[in-house]
Amino acid sequence: MRLTGLSLHAAHLHLPAHRETADPRTVSRDGYRALTVSADLPPPELAVRAATGALVAARWPASTLDLVAHAWIHHQGHDFWSPAHYLAHRLGAARALPVGVRQMCNGGVAALELAATRIMADPATERALVTTADRFAAPAFDRWRADYGVAYGDGATALLLARGDGPYRLLSVASTAAPELELMHRGDDSFGASPGAVIDVRRTKRAFLAAGHGPRFTRTANDAVCRVVRQALAEAGEPRVHAVALPRLGGAVLDDGYRPGLRAAGLRRAAVLRFGRGTGHLGAGDAAANLAEMAHLRLLRPGQVALVLSAGAGFTWSCLVVRCAY
Repeated sequence: MRLTGLSLHAAHLHLPAHRETADPRTVSRDGYRALTVSADLPPPELAVRAATGALVAARWPASTLDLVAHAWIHHQGHDFWSPAHYLAHRLGAARALPVGVRQMCNGGVAALELAATRIMADPATERALVTTADRFAAPAFDRWRADYGVAYGDGATALLLARGDGPYRLLSVASTAAPELELMHRGDDSFGASPGAVIDVRRTKRAFLAAGHGPRFTRTANDAVCRVVRQALAEAGEPRVHAVALPRLGGAVLDDGYRPGLRAAGLRRAAVLRFGRGTGHLGAGDAAANLAEMAHLRLLRPGQVALVLSAGAGFTWSCLVVRCAY
């Protein structure tokens, strides 16, 4: 989807101060050095802090927001409740439409797509806030061992989108899905009547791999990465790419599921950026966190273009194309 006349006016990453250090085996195997850990704040409060930082940076009053889209993958602190509405309430975004987005780890980009589409289609929607927040607290979630090749950190992100000029121009976003791969996170488990007490991603993945689906998943993932990159670049006008930001996953996952697709898409000279070694995977927030870090570190000069890749269980893959404006 070509994004016409849209800019990113602020990107903010809020990380808890506390970190858990990785053991040498994890550093060697997955590349993570530490994970960010929220000792007390629940995810919606982390999102409030990220959103406040973005609003201050852009000098936008929360009362001027028309849309608040919030994405997450894990428990937000209450059952049968809307964290998106809480966020709008806490910020004072009284006129905004709050929307919750659950597309697993691709939720941040899915929420951005939703906001961008709404702004382009509806003249009455001028300003949108897109947030993500997750906290992977024990004992329900073992952030180091619940999954293969991925360790999970706590944190929140906030993006501000609007028409007109901003520090980063949004050029395009492309997404593709392979819904038959939802089996990876369902495995052999029967449907339950209530949530489980402990999240064990490895159990369903073991069943998926034992059934012989591993090679098909890898092929599908690389084909999807290649396809969304090519589509996003074509819709952006085939700009020269300076850098590619990968999700905050372990090194082996990136080597198997992302790098071959990038090579197949012809991106052999662009710098490959990995930001997650000191945070871990931030749930739905990897893409937005990477945008925020690129902006904070000034990794792009005016006119330079970056790709931001994202994926989530189900499976869906996305590619966002951004250009630094100033």
